[in-house]
Amino acid sequence: MATPRDDYDTPWKDAVTRYFSAFMAFYFPQAHAQIDWSREPEFLEQELAQVMREAELGKRVADKLAKVTLLGGAERWVLVHLEVQGRRECRFAERMFVCNYRIYDHYRRAVASLALLADGSASWKPDTFGYRLFGCEMRFGFPVVKLSDYAGHIEQLLRDENPFALVTAAHLLTRQTKGDVARRAAAKRRLFALLFQRTWDKQRIIDFLNVIDWMMQLPAELNNELWADLPAMERSNAMPYMSYFERKFRGEGEEIGRREGRQEGLRNILKLQLEERFGALSKDAGERLAAASDEQLLAWGKALLRAPTLEHVFLCG
Repeated sequence: MATPRDDYDTPWKDAVTRYFSAFMAFYFPQAHAQIDWSREPEFLEQELAQVMREAELGKRVADKLAKVTLLGGAERWVLVHLEVQGRRECRFAERMFVCNYRIYDHYRRAVASLALLADGSASWKPDTFGYRLFGCEMRFGFPVVKLSDYAGHIEQLLRDENPFALVTAAHLLTRQTKGDVARRAAAKRRLFALLFQRTWDKQRIIDFLNVIDWMMQLPAELNNELWADLPAMERSNAMPYMSYFERKFRGEGEEIGRREGRQEGLRNILKLQLEERFGALSKDAGERLAAASDEQLLAWGKALLRAPTLEHVFLCG
């Protein structure tokens, strides 16, 4: 049983936006110490999209542009440009430079560009971009944090109270267990259990359960088993989240049931139509129909209107 394709995009974006202070404290503590966290950061998603529309130089996991206020002055605010890069990219440092100067040109404000590298390469760590010509020199440097540098400290991460320590551990364990669903299921169960031991507020625990759940993909059967066991973890730790987990598990189960019901109904209707048009279906045709996806069933239903033979129907989709 193989693990599904790993998904890092949405969990990173959600976690960074909701818990930006914790994110900065864990990965960029020196910058965190200079920000006035009594004033909420303002995320400039649309502005960043506008500034960067013509500067797509690679694939990133998440990007953020936040306006923060520095300590020591209400009007002293800077823009924090953050990139979470998910794979090795030869032009990454150039893109960081392009982003930085485009944002500066747009706002005429100081811009701090910070990079978190979530790729699996141990040696790749770009932190500068520049050139020199005719005595003119340009050099752009930026702070970089590499998630793979934490690989030998997973146990320490699991003890850390910052939620992004657990997110980092989840990221590393997801990479380490790629293709091994048994190990991943065990690692994910452990992370869930550790979350229940935190003295955080209810919403924070729920948010990071969802982040880790999304990040550490498992086959549906194993994932459903894990979520079904959460009430027992909740009772053992006296955490008042039972109703949330029951709603989530029941809601997901009902949605799966509805999808399966719709698909089965579509399959039965198509089977009757095929038999009416071409006669009794062979064993092979019946097996193909039983294994078909929603997209295939719909394509075959459309092809049925004009296809001269049953084989012509199956050639579509």
